[in-house]
Amino acid sequence: MVSLEKIRADMQELLDRDNQLHNVDVNADSIDEALADAAVQLDTRAMDLEYEVVERGSNGFLGLGKKPWKLRIYQNPNMIKAAKKSAEDELAGSDSISAVEKITDKDGQFFIRHFGTDVLLKVLLPIGKGRSIDSKEVFLQLKRPDTLSLEESLVNKYIKQGTDGKYQVVGTYKHIAAADAIIVVNISNDEMKATITVTSPAQSGADVSAQMIERMLKAQGVVVGIDNEKINEFVDMPVYDTPYEVACGTPAVDGRDAYIAYDFETDTRKLRATESETGQIDFKELNLIQNVIKGGRLAQKIPAERGKAGKTLLGRYLEAKNGKDIPIPLGQNVSLAPDGVTVVADTDGQVMLFAGKITVEPVLQLHGVNIKTGNVKFFGSVIVRGNVEDGFNVDASGNIEISGTVGKCKITAGGNIIVQQGIFGKDEGVLTSKKSLWAKFIQAAKVEVEDSVIVNDSIMNSEVMAMKAIVLNGKKAQITGGHLFATEEIAAKNIGSPGGGTETVLEVGFDPRAKQRLDELQNKQGELIKELENIELDISTLENQKNIRRTLPKDKEDNLVKLRERRDEIDAQSEEMTKEIQSLQEHLRTLRAVGKVKASGTVYSGVKIYVRDVLDEVHNEVSAVTFYYENSFVKRGKYEPPSQVKGADGYTTN
Repeated sequence: MVSLEKIRADMQELLDRDNQLHNVDVNADSIDEALADAAVQLDTRAMDLEYEVVERGSNGFLGLGKKPWKLRIYQNPNMIKAAKKSAEDELAGSDSISAVEKITDKDGQFFIRHFGTDVLLKVLLPIGKGRSIDSKEVFLQLKRPDTLSLEESLVNKYIKQGTDGKYQVVGTYKHIAAADAIIVVNISNDEMKATITVTSPAQSGADVSAQMIERMLKAQGVVVGIDNEKINEFVDMPVYDTPYEVACGTPAVDGRDAYIAYDFETDTRKLRATESETGQIDFKELNLIQNVIKGGRLAQKIPAERGKAGKTLLGRYLEAKNGKDIPIPLGQNVSLAPDGVTVVADTDGQVMLFAGKITVEPVLQLHGVNIKTGNVKFFGSVIVRGNVEDGFNVDASGNIEISGTVGKCKITAGGNIIVQQGIFGKDEGVLTSKKSLWAKFIQAAKVEVEDSVIVNDSIMNSEVMAMKAIVLNGKKAQITGGHLFATEEIAAKNIGSPGGGTETVLEVGFDPRAKQRLDELQNKQGELIKELENIELDISTLENQKNIRRTLPKDKEDNLVKLRERRDEIDAQSEEMTKEIQSLQEHLRTLRAVGKVKASGTVYSGVKIYVRDVLDEVHNEVSAVTFYYENSFVKRGKYEPPSQVKGADGYTTN
């Protein structure tokens, strides 16, 4: 059975809760906007609000007949209760928080004020090693001529224990109202700032209290932004006859517009050449190309912000503008990530702003590679309409097509290399391709490709390595001097030169890289064996001396230790090399490619031809011949046309 007392208690609780509720009436284009505006006015979060629809809104038709939503919005009582409890818990925990704060030294302070007919004292105790309050100084200021009574024991108690930051009555004085301080409140025209101007009290006049200032502000209609901390500061240390700010409204803050945050430099004038530690500029590294890889982030749209509404001192609502949205400027070969705001590259290439849009260009086109461009490194394909001059390099993840000539350069391609004129390597040029190389001629250069080398005129005094074929198919089609490797075949019209001249060596029927590595290892192992023989001789000599003398001088003993350590190192290195040599030899023996050298014209005397590591040195000129491997020998047969080699973008050996 519910008692009358229980009903009264529940009703009182509901009444107390209702008294704590605040509500506002808001008009807005949508419910979300109304809740956001009310959150500012009620100084809470939108998620902690509840509402009633006073009048439903409508979007109208094409903007005509549009009606705003009218809502009565109030705070959720449960959230008010939770916030109150949180504030109490925070207050209770403030002592423990302050305990861990760093203690700073501060002298004790006291303030004496006259409010009404009372004399009041506020005492702040010293902190750390701060100086204590001098009681004589306190009593000297308390015992004015107009003081009527003073509780000295209470004053001494407060000097020792403090007043907990509050003013406490310690006596009375003869109050003359005409001598009181006078307060004038001034509110700015925009209702955003309130100041007080206070005159100094005369003898026996009352000072201005915090409660008096707050009453004066509220009497002028100030309901928002009263700064109690500033008011208390003024009471403790008043500034007379000067405007003193004690309240401030909340200004409306317009939302920031959306903008694009680019991950690349949009102003190409700001791209700078590489500088050394000494400040010297490397004009070959101009850094003019901004490379990106497929899937890489290029830019991100930072969304527009909602405006934050404000409130004047008199409680007048200040509307704020929301930031403006902008479209994402998508160009070619780019797209949006699943988050809808991040721009990513759809292909490797160069990122740029083209006509104001983010674009990735997979092909870089240049008039030439020289001092104006510097070295070129590009994630994509490169087309050079002119020459690549001496000393400049081109590195591309795709194809490299050069309309002119290539000088003493380093050209590296992840795809094909096409040189429409020729290559003048000057014994230092290096061209490397993950696919094939096409050129009119190759002279004094080093070439290494994963597929085939196709040349129109000639290869002269060059080192050329192809994992498939080397084919010369023009009218001259001449191989003169140099060292050529190919797994499957080497084909030309003429090989060598009538007068002999420089040595011409052709090798087919094996993995050229494996053969190169094998030769390198065998040479290194031979050098180690010679070094080991000398070390063994030196060790034997020193050990014989030690056996005869039973001891050696310190320098010779140290040398003997070093020689033994070096011998052990050589043994270990030689053992590792032997394992790799055996593995390479087995690989070359089992290689299926037979390998052929074909010449439709003449192979001149002096040319050395290796087929599967078997040498056939030409002593007399032969014509229209094919060199091939059979029964462990190199044999010569009728000329066979070269196999058709497929190359890049329409290039073939035909």
